[in-house]
Amino acid sequence: MRGTLFLSNFIHKNPLCRVIRVEQCEKIRGVLLGGRVVIFDREKANALYFRGGFFGRFFTVPKPKTPDVKKELELSLFDAVYLAERGCLEVLNESGEAVSIDALKQLARRVYENFDDAYAVYKDLRGRGYVVKSGMKFGSTFAVYKLGPGIDHAPFLVHVLNYDSKLDPLEIIRAGRLSHSVKKKFILAYRDPIDGKIRYFVFKWFM
Repeated sequence: MRGTLFLSNFIHKNPLCRVIRVEQCEKIRGVLLGGRVVIFDREKANALYFRGGFFGRFFTVPKPKTPDVKKELELSLFDAVYLAERGCLEVLNESGEAVSIDALKQLARRVYENFDDAYAVYKDLRGRGYVVKSGMKFGSTFAVYKLGPGIDHAPFLVHVLNYDSKLDPLEIIRAGRLSHSVKKKFILAYRDPIDGKIRYFVFKWFM
């Protein structure tokens, strides 16, 4: 099996998924618990997930296939920062005090390696209409959906690099083979330090 690395133009705006906008969302309250934000209002949690863009995951129902789920919703810090920046989420601590966006980002930097670059990629993908979830089980930063978990399979695995990172060829081969085995495209992404734009590279494997 051989692989070719080339600049990908696959990341166009996704016509199948709605981009969440400030004027479209109702502000929801979430509580910061460790490295996650939990929405306890089940009705609002349902609306945010099914009508807002598949943010977070429900307790005990990770990939619901029907919109009748009434459970608390757990948001990643990527989700929480993104929604808070758009005025869609107010985050409180366990004492009921407001948590600022800057404080959320500081926490995220302690929880996630290379958070700032990863969040820039997350925000770029969300802005193009894609649903972005953790890709940890695949050894990547994000798993990216066109429609959403429970509806379609994630066609892309995106691994975020720091611009100055050195590529390990063995790790690239391992990740490429894994993505090939699960029928997904393996993509490298980084934030260009000159213009701030996100660049995507994709491996294409062939026999």
